[in-house]
Amino acid sequence: MKPFMSALALAFVATTARAQVGHLPENSPYRDLEASQELSFFGGRYSAGKDPIGVAPSGGPMYGLRYEIHVGGPAFLMARFAHVNGERFPIDPTKSGTAAQLGRKNVSLKLFDVNLVLNLTGQKSFHNIVPVINFGAGIASCNCTVSPDPYTFGTPFAFSFGGGLRYVPGGRFQLRADWGDYLYQLKYPTAYYLTPTTGTAAAGGGQARSFWKNNRALSLGASLLFFR
Repeated sequence: MKPFMSALALAFVATTARAQVGHLPENSPYRDLEASQELSFFGGRYSAGKDPIGVAPSGGPMYGLRYEIHVGGPAFLMARFAHVNGERFPIDPTKSGTAAQLGRKNVSLKLFDVNLVLNLTGQKSFHNIVPVINFGAGIASCNCTVSPDPYTFGTPFAFSFGGGLRYVPGGRFQLRADWGDYLYQLKYPTAYYLTPTTGTAAAGGGQARSFWKNNRALSLGASLLFFR
């Protein structure tokens, strides 16, 4: 009987010790994420990358919408639209110096992309926080032509990637902060490489006709969550 009682006591102690490891469900820092979809409105700042000649759309305030749907595990599929209130400084390549400057023009840059988003804490939040990363592709678009400047931005293909933090307090709303990068190609027209009758060409010093550049964005947003 004594060996049986000793074994029972040891089993009880071991079970109690195991129960003290970790957290009770109501005290755990982890919470299940119940929403399978979200619609977010965001606003922030878009910072255009370096443009050697300075004729491409610059950065400015941005705002937009993003929609996400759960596709399995920690993965979501995200579609996003962003609008940037930017500006550009067109030039007349047939002239040089200050005579070539056409002044500042307000332009609208539009960004469309589709991304795969991964929750780094899986389908749970940690103290109501969910760190995320995303990567995908889309297009950029701007009707930026200003006569007599022959430069056109067009609709270049754009890679996108970034990350952020979601604050999920519970219920149907959340807040989020995101950082992103849009990588697309700029192309200068042939006229920029022709020397005007007086002065020098707008593009000199072996400047490439086309090149890729990074354009960064920071934003804050609020989301409406849709449950399963």
